[in-house]
Amino acid sequence: MNIFDLYLEKIKNLINKLNKEGLIEIPETLNGINVDIPPADFNFDISSNVAMVLSKINKKPPMTIADELSKFIKKNDKDIETISVAKPGFINIKFKSIYWNNFIKEINLNYKEFGINKKEKKQKFLIEFVSANPTGPLHVGHCRGAILGDVISNILLFNKHEVFKEYYVNDYGNQIINFTKSVFFRIREILNNEKFPTENKDLYPGDYLINISKNIIKNNKKLKFDNFETILKELTILSVAESLKLIKKNLKNLGIVHDKFKSETEIVINLEVEKVIKKLKDKKLVYEGKIKAPKSKDDKNWIEREQLLFKSTNFGDDKDRALQKSDKSWTYFASDVAYHNNKLDRNFDKLINILGADHAGYIKRITSVVEALSGSKNKLICKVSQLVKLIKDGKPFKMSKRKGDYITVEDLISEVGKDATRFIMLNRSSDVELDFDFTKVKEKSKDNPLYYVQYCYARISSVFRHVNLDIKNDINLDKYEFDYSDSEIKILKKISEWPKCIELSSLRLEPHRIPIYLYELASEFHSYWNMGKDDQSKRFINEKKEITNEKLVFLKAVSNVIKSGMNIVGVNTPEKM
Repeated sequence: MNIFDLYLEKIKNLINKLNKEGLIEIPETLNGINVDIPPADFNFDISSNVAMVLSKINKKPPMTIADELSKFIKKNDKDIETISVAKPGFINIKFKSIYWNNFIKEINLNYKEFGINKKEKKQKFLIEFVSANPTGPLHVGHCRGAILGDVISNILLFNKHEVFKEYYVNDYGNQIINFTKSVFFRIREILNNEKFPTENKDLYPGDYLINISKNIIKNNKKLKFDNFETILKELTILSVAESLKLIKKNLKNLGIVHDKFKSETEIVINLEVEKVIKKLKDKKLVYEGKIKAPKSKDDKNWIEREQLLFKSTNFGDDKDRALQKSDKSWTYFASDVAYHNNKLDRNFDKLINILGADHAGYIKRITSVVEALSGSKNKLICKVSQLVKLIKDGKPFKMSKRKGDYITVEDLISEVGKDATRFIMLNRSSDVELDFDFTKVKEKSKDNPLYYVQYCYARISSVFRHVNLDIKNDINLDKYEFDYSDSEIKILKKISEWPKCIELSSLRLEPHRIPIYLYELASEFHSYWNMGKDDQSKRFINEKKEITNEKLVFLKAVSNVIKSGMNIVGVNTPEKM
């Protein structure tokens, strides 16, 4: 039951009726009319901007239109207790107590469907996320983007979309050669006691390479590690495979499983780069030209040369982009172009990329390519996952992958657990930096949002255990007629906002809205629970050690929403804490 959608439909039907009676003019489309959550300091349940939408066409001030409409709305709706008008023309509605009685009955009967946005056209999504170079385990810098992509997927799945989760493996290029060379030297160190060349700054010195190297030695006893050039191809395959095992383990421990790992090498070997270049040439979007020195480069040292360029400026980019290097090999960008053409060929309705903060400058060029290749029929949506600052004992952790002393996903999970990692990483909008405080996430207080939400569910579970009921089971709603107090209705109002939270999280791809909403709901519930210390009427278990059906139904509604939200976020709801 989505009260906002229901009342939006009611308002639209009413103004259409008034229009037919010649009492009001309406525009060609009513898409601009909204029914929303009123400001927190307003003692109302829903609010609509309908008067402001109708003001211009009716040549009347919004406040006048609002006054006129509110009378019609109140007259035609027996569930409304109070209706009021607020500047610049909002119509605010407060429901009778009986309305919430029916509301809670409906959502408990259909709790598995509660929150699903049935207005959204069901689509097929491809979400690419993480896509870290396969040169070692995932670090905290990858963690936030991984969780962001996974929870966006969960939201879309909750809304009954088809979702395909993909990891693009950058297993081609110089960084892979350097990684393989690092493994080679580690193997030589293990087999021949040769010193690892730490002075070579292109190599990866991390200790994780020792285990990768040992596994390669163990599983490839016939392989000789005498000459790097001779063994390069085979060792690259083995090294990347071992690194991907680490990455997949990291992701699994975060609760993340991708549908596919797509290889860049596969893209190159299958000549997909050449194919997409031809496709762009046929569209007259590729040419031989020169580009000026980047702002980061010294103009004196920059050598302009003829290059194969993509006309990304045709699609809003600040300059055209190179597709080939001076040695005629393909740029990283060219491989990425081919990969996104591959995506388009698989006929998804929408493409979503989750990018790290260091790739924010890459967005315009890759979105321009998708627009060019699809003929503007498909647009790539990019979400940026900003940096995470780790704080412990009041001091920041500093990460450096080249030094090999960075904080891994495994380090983080072992310190605070999977649930805390997922919930806290998601607790702020992805486009702003996040402080991850190890101390706070271990606290058993309202300052730890995960604990506060989980404790809410555990408290409700304790009541069900007391009366020998399983919180996971449905409850009997026969003989249903309750009268909820203002304090309880306040919580029911917050529950009614759940579909709106899901709607905005899905449409805007903003999953941080869900843990924030859950925390607000938990806060309302804990406040009500604590009132029971002084007010017997607000206790769930009465003096006879019994619970009324009214209270039981109320608790079930809260627990269902908490459970639903935590499932989307991908964290547990313990029944005991």
